[in-house]
Amino acid sequence: MRTERTSGCPALADERGGALLLVLWLVAALSAIAFSVAHRVRAETDRVSTALDGVRAYYLATGAIDRTLLYMQWGPRYTLPDGSSRYYSPWMTRLVLNFPAGEATVEIVPESSKLNINTASLDELYRLLMALGAGPERARLIAQAVLDWRTPKPEEEMSPFDRYYLSLSPSFRAPHASFEEIEELLLVQGMTPELFYGNYVRDSTGRLVRGGALRDCVSVWGSGGAVDVNTAPPAVLVAVGLRPETVASVVQARSVRPFRTAEQIAALGLAPGQGAERLRIGGGSIFTLKATARLKAGEGNLSDLKRSVAAIVKIGVSGDKQYRILRWQENAWAE
Repeated sequence: MRTERTSGCPALADERGGALLLVLWLVAALSAIAFSVAHRVRAETDRVSTALDGVRAYYLATGAIDRTLLYMQWGPRYTLPDGSSRYYSPWMTRLVLNFPAGEATVEIVPESSKLNINTASLDELYRLLMALGAGPERARLIAQAVLDWRTPKPEEEMSPFDRYYLSLSPSFRAPHASFEEIEELLLVQGMTPELFYGNYVRDSTGRLVRGGALRDCVSVWGSGGAVDVNTAPPAVLVAVGLRPETVASVVQARSVRPFRTAEQIAALGLAPGQGAERLRIGGGSIFTLKATARLKAGEGNLSDLKRSVAAIVKIGVSGDKQYRILRWQENAWAE
């Protein structure tokens, strides 16, 4: 019987060992490549899925704006047996709308809840800026600068504010005409982005909360008289003459239940001259609608992904379309 012996051939054994080692390295390399490809595919799949959910949530928020506009037009015409509106009443500050794909919350803020930047008095602007934390000197400077900006003047006449603007780089001169966009306030002397857009401050518990912002308190379409008691920011309530303790009472009361009647406003017990004549419910035809949508996830829960859009609309336009969108914001800030 003949038996082959490999132990006597060291070269052949080395070749076989080298081949085995090479195969192992190739398997390891292919495994690493496969893992990398699988990780990339999974990451891309998740990214595409998130982008798709974002698009769906965006169109859900857009649809919520359209449905809210429809409800606001139906409001006066369709009522429940108790006489209340089936869809919308002026005291409503938000609507929660359910769709097959998700849920959307629409904030309804009449522009009458803000001061009109083109008609507000110097005292109102000063009180507003003080309530927003500007400080006495800065509040007085900005209030005077706003009045100078919107006051017509002969072209040859220059105010101290004009000389300041001309000293800047790039230089410019105030138009001495009405504000057309609220963002023009960023150019007014003394204004800061923190004051205009708001900043985060710590509350009594140490938690960061968003402070008041000037852009939320004034508007080119705002009220020149009474303001909406249910949606006016606290700083606006101070600006129209309410005392700080009264403002706190109003904010507390409307957080529990919105004011629905003039009798409820009268129940605040405000004396003449304390701002009672500057409060009303709803009012006006121009509104800011902000919709925040969330898709439905498994088992009826809502997704963590949110998309918000906002629109400034005018209700009651004549013609086939009963509203007009004055301004649209694709990515609105939401709480």
